[in-house]
Amino acid sequence: MDAIFSEFGDWVVCDSVEKTAAAAARLAELLPAGTDCTLALHGTLGAGKTTFVSGLARALGVRQPVTSPSYNIYAVYEGRSRQLIHMDAYRLASPDAVDALMLEEFMRSPWIWVVEWPEKIGDALPPDTIHLDFEILPAGTHRFRVRGNASA
Repeated sequence: MDAIFSEFGDWVVCDSVEKTAAAAARLAELLPAGTDCTLALHGTLGAGKTTFVSGLARALGVRQPVTSPSYNIYAVYEGRSRQLIHMDAYRLASPDAVDALMLEEFMRSPWIWVVEWPEKIGDALPPDTIHLDFEILPAGTHRFRVRGNASA
């Protein structure tokens, strides 16, 4: 995990969809192989969270299009060697709502669980969750950084 914080602990500016996808692919390379991992994506609407997940999915070998699971709440994708679970927690009322979704029935290890709007379900996230902050800069470009856990 040190490599992730070393490479992405400072803000990474992405001025195109391609740069966002490339950064997500690089992060995918640095995630420990064969282990389960949770990524919490923080940021406002339009900050690039779903674009980042799409790039991550491509790097994992997911072939189907990745879109925001706002209405479905989550989508499950099969990659070459890992499963990707993409959740949009915006409409969830509490951390308890995650249990009602029965995610564990669909998760097959090794998986990467990516949660947009994680502040809605904070207590349901594992303690080793990697938190990423996304922002839109005044010029319309986007940036993100990894910050480890919620208290970092």
